Amino acid sequence: MNQSQRLYYRPIAMTDPARPERALDLAGGWCWFDRVEVLSRSGSQGLMAAADLPGDLRDRLSAPRPAFLGLPQDRPLIMGILNVTPDSFSDGGRFAAPEMALIHARAMAAAGADILDIGGESTRPGAGDVTDAQEIARTAPIISGLRETGFGLPISIDTRKSAVAVAALTAGADMVNDVSAFAYDPDLAAVVRARDVPVCLMHAQGTPATMQLDPRYDDVLLDIYDFLAARIDAAEAAGIARGRVIVDPGIGFGKTVAHNLALVRGLSLFHGLGCRIMLGASRKRFIGTLTGTEAADRRGPGSLAITLAGASQGVQLHRVHDTPETDQALRLWRAVNCGGTT
Repeated sequence: MNQSQRLYYRPIAMTDPARPERALDLAGGWCWFDRVEVLSRSGSQGLMAAADLPGDLRDRLSAPRPAFLGLPQDRPLIMGILNVTPDSFSDGGRFAAPEMALIHARAMAAAGADILDIGGESTRPGAGDVTDAQEIARTAPIISGLRETGFGLPISIDTRKSAVAVAALTAGADMVNDVSAFAYDPDLAAVVRARDVPVCLMHAQGTPATMQLDPRYDDVLLDIYDFLAARIDAAEAAGIARGRVIVDPGIGFGKTVAHNLALVRGLSLFHGLGCRIMLGASRKRFIGTLTGTEAADRRGPGSLAITLAGASQGVQLHRVHDTPETDQALRLWRAVNCGGTT
């Protein structure tokens, strides 16, 4: 089929209690859908009933995702960010000292984090590379220090590098979060396969040093969907089951404000990949641009707004800096939209 003729199906995610009889669960989660928007590279082709979807696509959109690190599947999950770097865009240097990193990790766990994401290399716009040895020295001792003191939450290592991932997983990490989707270090796929751990594959246009230099797309939503589909295929070819893959559209990684907004509006499209979705918009520059907030650590309210927009489209995993605020916001969102009080 000609690429311009290919069709894409974006479920119209709902949480209203007045659910039609023929509605389907969205990814087995808290949202439902009974319609999809049909998209192509020539624009929207209108709506169709979910019941009229081809059976394989209907199943992929509605089926529960496989179990994930023993975590709940009936609510959005919070991934707390722990940057042990001197130069991260939001909190660079605050947690570079091991004792401060350990204190902050435990504070996030107490405040509602479900999983911790530890990174030793800044991927902010304009950032340069660090060596494997530097990144290992920053991250592996923190992970082993947490495990030695009984820290029980799952831990993700935020890295593009196979050597760093090996050190982190050996120290007690449970997952790999690769912002390059195996493009920076192809050997990382073999590590993930051998250790049989989940992996998050993210879209980024260019490298951290170049990604914000005039990013362009033909259709940002569909281009990134196709990119992630191809990276999932590559992961499967490397022996990694689709059920072990999480996808992240890469908010702020080679995107303009308009690109980021288009992705947030269309997040439910990515359920068609059959994987969990992670949203990492916390404190990103586009929030500051839209709200006139220069300081990254003052962008918490805007970050919460984007988190709730993602939850309303069935996004399962939210990578955030402001853990207690996000936990409180999601608890209230769930109480209003999904029933219950916890």
